[in-house]
Amino acid sequence: QVQLVESGGGLVQAGGSLRLSCAASGRTLSIYNMGWFRQAPGKERQFVAAISRSGGSTYYSDSVKGRFTISRDNAKNMVLLQMNSLKPEDTAIYYCAADQGRVLYTAQTAYEYWGQGTQVTVSS
Repeated sequence: QVQLVESGGGLVQAGGSLRLSCAASGRTLSIYNMGWFRQAPGKERQFVAAISRSGGSTYYSDSVKGRFTISRDNAKNMVLLQMNSLKPEDTAIYYCAADQGRVLYTAQTAYEYWGQGTQVTVSS
């Protein structure tokens, strides 16, 4: 099985940028579709973005479309989430997740493996 570790979170002012990384070990990341999710205090975990095994297909939630970019480097066993024009409502713990399914999923139940999360805080 694959182990996932997120990094890159922190405190940033509204309008700023952060880049999150998800490093994988144990298995090659190239066999998994990858997703990013987030969970704000008192709220359910929600889908943010997903990317196919090859990186050729991506999908975003409406709330981040045009501001966030998901990418992957299979040679480095890593997935990235570039977050620009951050807003206070983007404050959450961000998780990466791996899925061996045939298509990109937005439902968290479709993802088998999860990282421990990284905190992103956007101040107004």
